[in-house]
Amino acid sequence: MVRRWPFLLALRFFGLTPKTAPQFRIYVFEHIHNIVFHGKGGYDYDTVYNMPIWLRKFTFNQIQKHFDEEKKAYEKSRGKNNSTNMVDSDGKVNAPEFLKASKQYQRKSQYK
Repeated sequence: MVRRWPFLLALRFFGLTPKTAPQFRIYVFEHIHNIVFHGKGGYDYDTVYNMPIWLRKFTFNQIQKHFDEEKKAYEKSRGKNNSTNMVDSDGKVNAPEFLKASKQYQRKSQYK
């Protein structure tokens, strides 16, 4: 027997269906988690949960943009330093580079 609802939009309130509602909940809770976790203590769960949707999306996008820029800067700095490796791809130590890098640590010890 098919259940009849007294109004037509019973299962599609705001476009959600029984199949899409769980996916939407996961999406919302992932946003909340990412803002709280990556906000580094700036937000708590209740604050983010009660934020207007437009503000929560804006905050999420700003945090995501910040971490994307940080990742690009990290990759750029890593690419610059890879030109002078102290260890070859074979696992052998590159002696001249190792000597140059260790010069600052070559001092006489102060203990007897």
